[in-house]
Amino acid sequence: MSKNTIIGIILIILLFVWSINNSSKQQELSQAELQKKAREIALEKARMDSLAAIKGEKTLSGTQKSVANQPLKGSAEKEEGEDEGEGEGEGDEEAAPPSNRDISVETDRFWITLSSTGAKITSIVPKTLADSLGNYPELLQNKNDGALSISFDQENFEDVIFSISEPTADSIVVKDSATIAFEWKDKKGRAMIREYKFTKEGHSVKNVTRIKNFAPKLYTLNWKGGMRETEDIPVGKSFGMNYLFSEVIFNNTYNVQRETVTGKTFLNRDPGKALWVGLRRKYIAGIINFDGVSEASLGAEPVKEKRNEKDPGTYALTISDNMNSDSIAVDFTVLPLNWKEIEKMEQGYEKIIVSGWEWMGADKWFVWLCGILLQILNAFYSIIPNYGIAIILLTILVKVVTTPLALKQIRSTRSMMVLKPELDVIRAKYRGDMRAQREEMMKLYAKHGISPFSGFAGCLPMLLQMPIFIGLFVVLGRSIELREAPFFAWISDLSKSDIIWSGFSIPYLMPEGISVLPFLMVITTWFQTKQTITDPNQKMMVWMMPAMMFVFSSVMPSGLVLYWTISNIWSIAQYMIIGRKKPALAGKAEPPKGKIIEAKIVKGKKKR
Repeated sequence: MSKNTIIGIILIILLFVWSINNSSKQQELSQAELQKKAREIALEKARMDSLAAIKGEKTLSGTQKSVANQPLKGSAEKEEGEDEGEGEGEGDEEAAPPSNRDISVETDRFWITLSSTGAKITSIVPKTLADSLGNYPELLQNKNDGALSISFDQENFEDVIFSISEPTADSIVVKDSATIAFEWKDKKGRAMIREYKFTKEGHSVKNVTRIKNFAPKLYTLNWKGGMRETEDIPVGKSFGMNYLFSEVIFNNTYNVQRETVTGKTFLNRDPGKALWVGLRRKYIAGIINFDGVSEASLGAEPVKEKRNEKDPGTYALTISDNMNSDSIAVDFTVLPLNWKEIEKMEQGYEKIIVSGWEWMGADKWFVWLCGILLQILNAFYSIIPNYGIAIILLTILVKVVTTPLALKQIRSTRSMMVLKPELDVIRAKYRGDMRAQREEMMKLYAKHGISPFSGFAGCLPMLLQMPIFIGLFVVLGRSIELREAPFFAWISDLSKSDIIWSGFSIPYLMPEGISVLPFLMVITTWFQTKQTITDPNQKMMVWMMPAMMFVFSSVMPSGLVLYWTISNIWSIAQYMIIGRKKPALAGKAEPPKGKIIEAKIVKGKKKR
């Protein structure tokens, strides 16, 4: 392996890491440019006011927060009687507000709690992400703020207590379908009904809001409570990459965007169209689907609340648009990121897991490649139900497929190494005459039947393999299939580090405890690098590569480290087999004889 090849590998790895950590910053800059173009000055002001409203700065006058968990019947009837003018002599007295009531709804896929305060969602518990102890995670970061509260112009209904239009139990198990309706009205005759419709097996909850006897110019639908990470968040500091995700996601009708925002941001002000918007964590997403293509403005800002310093945090979402009718309809989808299931929905949801640069078409072909790799992984698992073995088989398959390219790279590199002494002679002899140097090199290449572009050709196979290796890296780091998937012995969860001793740690490298696989990967990387680097000037790379890989792998999911270790072992064996044979050259390469005399560099005299 030549010096240029080693440098190329390092640059590609660094470029890959840099692209992951900085793609969001580039997207933020592009979005900042879009924000300068507002479609309407008046609409912009209304949106900003609405975003302030969801933070509690302005609320509907005359409303009160809930004070107790009491039955709603009676207080709601009293409110209706007052609207109709009943209760003479009591018109000047303010009626007691209805009390808050929570209704839990269970489907085959989740438990969702609805609150009559704000007629919003206050809890989401997916059934698909139970841990090994049978515990189910809560998705909302802040349950009090919840999701799908609503505002109209400057009136915020987040803390308004709605009545329930029909007698409803506190806990409902959906057998086929179910509808929960919340109703609000005031003395002016204004009314609002908010319905939540469930199906037994559906991923979504349909929310329909209807208004009567008032005509606001703008509505704002709020998801203020954010999304909580379902997995354990490491607390120790480390040099390695963060394998947790917290992103704002949306489909702008031609691609899926994944954003990390650092301040109040409007995501699609200039394009103005979207199919859906939501939040994503590592293994799950929450999506608000519009009824067709929407021109609503999508706002996001960070939520300050975090579980610990390693938590990437979450975001509050707002959806603001002109009120063009008397109803608003959206679907709220709870979406575990299982590629096979979400791809069937044909909404581009698989791009939540994996995306690529649009300028090189990677948003299509790279996503397709990752999907194929995951299908092969699951196919191996269906034969041998162990994802550790499936990873090994997939790694071997990829290495077999890419072997012709790898052989070409190795042979080209070794051929150039054989000719290196003679090339050094030519460089020294014709150091002052670059034209003569090139001519002599071309003669030497022709003599031995080697292309002058062999150096580049040696790197090309490696470049062709990189998308596959990066695809495997992405798939194994984000696949929900590996969540709590055991391999053997101490490797009980391929989605986490294979910690065998949590009582001792290495600061910044293994902050949670000592793992075994990273050391095995470092050893195999050292052997592979040592056998391919023979130039004394490059000996430092024998230690630099393993050290760099140790920093990356020390906090990697064990499934990723397993893949890299098996890949190293294959490459070592492959090189040992090929290394037995000397490269076939058309002519015999002979070492230089005698003393090499370097040509003097003749500098031309400057004209006066």
